[in-house]
Amino acid sequence: MKVSYSMERKDFFKILLSKQEAKPGASPTAALTSTLKRYKGKWDEQAVVYFLKHTMFGARPADVAFFKKKNLKKSVAIMLNDAALPTTSPINNYANDKIVDEQVPLGNSWVNATNVNGKINFRRRNSYKQWWMGLMINQDRSITEKMVLFWHNHFATETNIAENPVYCYRYNLLLRQHALGNFKALAKAMTTDLCMLRYLNGYANTAKAPDENYGRELQELFTVGKGPGSHYTEADVKAAARVLTGYKIDNKIFTYSFEPNRHDETDKQFSAFYSNTIIKGRAGEDGAHELDDLIEMIFAQDETARFICRKLYRFFVFYTIDDATEQEIIIPLSEILRKKNFEIKPVLQALLNSQHFFDMAFHGTTIKSPADFCVGLMREFNVALLPPGDMFAEYSMWEFVHNQASAMQQNIGDPPNVAGWPAYYQQPQYYKLWINSDTLPRRNQLTDRLLSYGFTAKNGSKINIDPIAYAMALPHPEDPDALISDSIQMLYTVTLADAEKSHIKSNILLSNLQGEAANHYWTNAWHTLIEKPDDAVNKKEVLNKLKNLYKYLLNRPEYQVY
Repeated sequence: MKVSYSMERKDFFKILLSKQEAKPGASPTAALTSTLKRYKGKWDEQAVVYFLKHTMFGARPADVAFFKKKNLKKSVAIMLNDAALPTTSPINNYANDKIVDEQVPLGNSWVNATNVNGKINFRRRNSYKQWWMGLMINQDRSITEKMVLFWHNHFATETNIAENPVYCYRYNLLLRQHALGNFKALAKAMTTDLCMLRYLNGYANTAKAPDENYGRELQELFTVGKGPGSHYTEADVKAAARVLTGYKIDNKIFTYSFEPNRHDETDKQFSAFYSNTIIKGRAGEDGAHELDDLIEMIFAQDETARFICRKLYRFFVFYTIDDATEQEIIIPLSEILRKKNFEIKPVLQALLNSQHFFDMAFHGTTIKSPADFCVGLMREFNVALLPPGDMFAEYSMWEFVHNQASAMQQNIGDPPNVAGWPAYYQQPQYYKLWINSDTLPRRNQLTDRLLSYGFTAKNGSKINIDPIAYAMALPHPEDPDALISDSIQMLYTVTLADAEKSHIKSNILLSNLQGEAANHYWTNAWHTLIEKPDDAVNKKEVLNKLKNLYKYLLNRPEYQVY
């Protein structure tokens, strides 16, 4: 039985996109019914699944079981633990009889190599993206991977412009080091990051030829933003650019330096928005400390804290921020951020523990990004290489997942521009931009493929979804009603009506039988599978019915959102 994306749903787009409307904050007059007070509702499976899908990529049954045994406070504390920095680094997985990397043997890491070669660097950048995708798929029980993606979208760079894969790798490590750390420290460190210096021309910014790219984006996209309280001027952009003159990249040893003879030593006057601050020009090596003055000036503005809290809110809760949400949620979060000297963790702690975060009105309102969809799918169904253990096959699998997300318009490592992916900022559509007549079928085709013939890695290893293994992890797979309900509970953040579940049972799972006899038939077939796993006929029948069930569930609108 083939379950197509349009099956029984001519208005699929309408159904899916309608889930974004009429939510708290959807209009200026909407009543805000929840606050940042601590959530005291049930810590049941529904709450845990919702929590995990927002803070990790997908909700694996094992993770749901783990966190369900905790309470919310402990779960948030665990989630906000900094994940350890990666113990691996991207490798040469690209060499063959036609491609030779003279510095790096096959299977070795290239992150300390210094040779620069266009063709090799292109392949190293792909290797970097695959490695990163592997970290997402194999993430710890921590919000770190979600925060790395958040910061990648915020301090966006593109590998194809930065060009040097070592710079891209170090940029990734910088995001990880500060993922749950200090926003001010990250903004300062990002200013002299090699990847960012290359991407926004900071290395070419000199006293004789000021380049305004980074000075502009530092304010417009990275700190004070373009919100209602941001009134920096074009003169502020020019003054910031002058502050930031003098940085240079040494492309032979892959470091940056500050060159006093390239730095503008004159005073820099800023506008009334910055209280008419004058950053005094400094001579010699001391000129590099003007960056400290610039960062302090920018972070003294209330709007800086509010801007980043709005971005966190849109990433983790909902895209619309009306006046009530601004006053009751954003401003209190920004006050926490300022009080804690721009440490991000206390803000996330307040948000994730809040009744507002768990408000039922937000369940099923965020359309999954391609990364959420593809990585979450792999994790939720524990998709792995069979047989395991081949490093090159793993990279092949990670490349497959990365390419799927890229085809759905989220190329991790290469957002479309310095503003990141439009779905995170473009009014009024926001998340709706992830779904169109091209990307939605790709989602359905991916789930159908992994449930059908799967993907073959470079060494012949197969990856696919094993629906029997997934069902076995549920409490009562022998009971068709429980199997359907538990699957829905685990895969969706919203429930379905009993009539809809009955329809799924009769027409999808047990399409050849009806009523109580169907229940009995399924239970017997499942027990036979457990007791006689070598019964090929029975196993095939159970497998096919489970494939039909999960194809249907994964193609529904409810799986596209969380």
